[in-house]
Amino acid sequence: MNVIWARAIASLLVIALVALGLGALIKPIVAMAFVVVALGVQIVFNTFHTQRLWQLLDAPVYGEVPSAPGIWGEIYYRLHKLAKRWHSQVRQVEQQHQRFIQAIQASPYGVVMLDDHNQIEWSNGIAESHFGLDAKRDLRQHITHLVRQPEFVRYLNTQRYDEDLHMRGMGENRQNVIAVQAFPYGDNRKLILTQDITELERTDSMRRDFVANVSHELKTPLTVLSGFLETMRELPLSEGDRARYLDIMAQQAARMQVIVNDLLVLAKLEGDAKPPVEHMIDMPNMLRHLHDDALGLSGDKHTIDMQADPGLTVVGAENELMSALGNLVSNAVRYTPEGGKITIKWRDVGDGAMFSVTDTGIGIPPEHIPRLTERFYRVDRSRSRDTGGTGLGLAIVKHVLQRHDAILQVKSEEGRGSEFSVRFPAARTVRNQAIAAKAV
Repeated sequence: MNVIWARAIASLLVIALVALGLGALIKPIVAMAFVVVALGVQIVFNTFHTQRLWQLLDAPVYGEVPSAPGIWGEIYYRLHKLAKRWHSQVRQVEQQHQRFIQAIQASPYGVVMLDDHNQIEWSNGIAESHFGLDAKRDLRQHITHLVRQPEFVRYLNTQRYDEDLHMRGMGENRQNVIAVQAFPYGDNRKLILTQDITELERTDSMRRDFVANVSHELKTPLTVLSGFLETMRELPLSEGDRARYLDIMAQQAARMQVIVNDLLVLAKLEGDAKPPVEHMIDMPNMLRHLHDDALGLSGDKHTIDMQADPGLTVVGAENELMSALGNLVSNAVRYTPEGGKITIKWRDVGDGAMFSVTDTGIGIPPEHIPRLTERFYRVDRSRSRDTGGTGLGLAIVKHVLQRHDAILQVKSEEGRGSEFSVRFPAARTVRNQAIAAKAV
């Protein structure tokens, strides 16, 4: 017997005992009247609380549970406990749902959920950026009414989702390349995932260009070598012609050797994850070498000035920095016409040190400046080849400077000259009086 039946029977027994007592002490009619009144009060009390319970269940409000004596108090208490437990479970589900949404929002992938009519049910911020959507404004809109590129509409309608679709010119940045793939789920619903692969596409394009450029750069000297070897083997030549042909062949072989050496240096720099050896560099000595090399390469055809702070130096790998800074100086000499001026500066800039090479050369068009450090990238192929460059120098410079936490900055005006600056951070800059005294 449960508590409800026990309390009901106990209540009836109390009424019966009181009625028997009244009948024995007073009159049976009084006992009968008491029984009728007591039962009436119970009926009214139960009917009232039944109505309250009905209203509560019909329009429940969490936390609004009435109080009452007896069995109805127990019922309301248990109902409150049940509602509290259900509310806690609902809150847990809501929190899990919120964490799930936050995780998708933090994902680097765009996510769009479509219903069985390809209408947008939900999308995260990345997808909004990729497709140019607004999650609130475009809710329940057909996605092909918003993303109208023919290739996307075709992809969605063909229902062949094994491979992704690459699209250009969407969303906020119309230069980006977006990979889109659909995944069916549920009742004809679709999950659309997007990813910005602009950098991957650029890297792949650079790889293809690199292979093509290496092949092209090596093909020319190999063709020259093969031609002269065939000529020397099949035709009678005078000693003068033979010597001239051998000189040309030696030049082409040397050119290939320079290209191969630069490729090996670049491969080593790219594959070496270890930081450079931390040695204090004798910058005055390095600058003297750079100045002497510039004078030798110029052959007195340019005015070359140098302004250097003798007590300022950096820590790093001397051979790497000599190669990188030497590349900048030699480029300035190569691309400055005869009679031009080249200025080499080494100075303190407050939050670090700066090495700069300024020339009055041919300059660089602004659209080419962002790509100067790509391997084999040339502003003018014929002009670069005439100056003896391999197209790898600035790529080597970039990797050396990255290893030394330095930044390369380029300012140029076509026809008026260029300035290549290397800024070293304060953490790598040292002021050394011993080196300054030695320089003096």
